[in-house]
Amino acid sequence: MLRNPLICAIGLVCLALRPALAQTAPAAPPAPAAAPVQYDAELAKSLGGNDQGMRGYVLVILKTGPKKMADGPERKKMFEGHFANMTRLANEKKLAVAGPLDGVDGWRGVFVIATPDIALAKTYVETDPVVVNGEMVAEYHKFYSSAALMAVNGVHEKIQKK
Repeated sequence: MLRNPLICAIGLVCLALRPALAQTAPAAPPAPAAAPVQYDAELAKSLGGNDQGMRGYVLVILKTGPKKMADGPERKKMFEGHFANMTRLANEKKLAVAGPLDGVDGWRGVFVIATPDIALAKTYVETDPVVVNGEMVAEYHKFYSSAALMAVNGVHEKIQKK
């Protein structure tokens, strides 16, 4: 029989805690805090950003147009021109971001044009062969977002395998 149940209970608790205590390593020193981000006025200005780092754009939604061009050399040439137009606009710092959409409800693509002026954005988009040929129609919306969008093309060049 156990003579002192309290001593027995303390012994059992110590045995139960022994593996946990053995695995406890000394705490590692905390990682140094990241340096606070410094405002870069020169970068903000180069991207067209205001004091909040924002700027105006025109968001263009490209939708299926009234004239679907049949597959073949003409369609291929039209889309080559579409991609060449996007490349030209991006190189001229007029196109911040572009990409395809899933086609649901006729929504085919998006442009973020680097101007807050819809009339000016239309002059850039209306030269695109897919719009000229009626394959797609453009819908224009004022858009206010981070000026950092203007850096996307430069970053993309660095991460795209050629």
